[in-house]
Amino acid sequence: MNDFKRVTPTLAQEQAALAWLSLLHDQPNSGDQATFSQWLRADPAHAEAYARAQVLWELSEGPARTLADEDAFALQGYLNAMDKPRRSTLGRWSGALAMAACLLLMISVGTGWQPMRWIDDLGADYVSAPGEIRTVTLADQSQVTLDADSAIAVDFSRGERHVQLRRGAGFFSVSHTGEPFVVDAEKGQTRVLGTQFEVRLQPHGAQVTVLSGRVGVTAHQKADQQVLTPGQQVAYGEGSSQMLHSVDSEAQLAWRQGWLNYYKATLADVVQDLARYYPGRIVLLNDELARRRVSGSFPSRNPQAVLSSLQGVLGFEQHQVLGHLIILR
Repeated sequence: MNDFKRVTPTLAQEQAALAWLSLLHDQPNSGDQATFSQWLRADPAHAEAYARAQVLWELSEGPARTLADEDAFALQGYLNAMDKPRRSTLGRWSGALAMAACLLLMISVGTGWQPMRWIDDLGADYVSAPGEIRTVTLADQSQVTLDADSAIAVDFSRGERHVQLRRGAGFFSVSHTGEPFVVDAEKGQTRVLGTQFEVRLQPHGAQVTVLSGRVGVTAHQKADQQVLTPGQQVAYGEGSSQMLHSVDSEAQLAWRQGWLNYYKATLADVVQDLARYYPGRIVLLNDELARRRVSGSFPSRNPQAVLSSLQGVLGFEQHQVLGHLIILR
């Protein structure tokens, strides 16, 4: 009887397995699945590499949650190390391996390895990929235009039309059926009968912008309703609402045509938006730089070109690592 001999995949095979795992969890088509099956059967090492990738997937959820708080510190260490004098061969390799491990984890989180994103997608009916603006038609003929990297879940079974914004932002063109149309975002609701408006998730709540019609916004179930009309916007979060104010709705919603418009926005806010259109991670390390103000109109289809333009104006440093990680400082 032959003894079982475990194969050891090469680095290239392990990288390919990680790429397949990411692709298969991002709405693969039948052609992708067929190609993956062929790749998996082509070499026993491929199956081993894929099994290792799945283990890494399971182990990555905890580190991924803490990475958002820790990556700035780790990346600053990486950048500092770039300027240090050469050490012994052993020391250089040890440091390089440690930095590579850190950076690979950061990059993998940025290019699909985002457990919270997968959870959002698992319960969603419609999803847009990073860099994709997608318009979908619901069963009542209402239309939703999803901003890049967004997700919604739809429930029309309770006598009301409910849409849950699970990630990102959506622009809603609501048909008149006589039934209320409700968008749930965080703990608040936006309720309408027929109108055009946007709901956008923010770090600690959501923001509602009205293009036409009227909407009622409540920050939580027991809060008073604020009524918005065209050209008005309100943000809510943590159980309370800000004062509603007037905005240029067309300019605010120009992302539907591929443009991001800003007037005295912080660089941190601009980078947060650009990150939705970049198939990787953009990390802003400098707090003072993050507070710098930006005004202008930028094409969303090319985040790297936008950053290069801003770099010329604001004078920050920009580093690109392995093609999927941009560091600003």
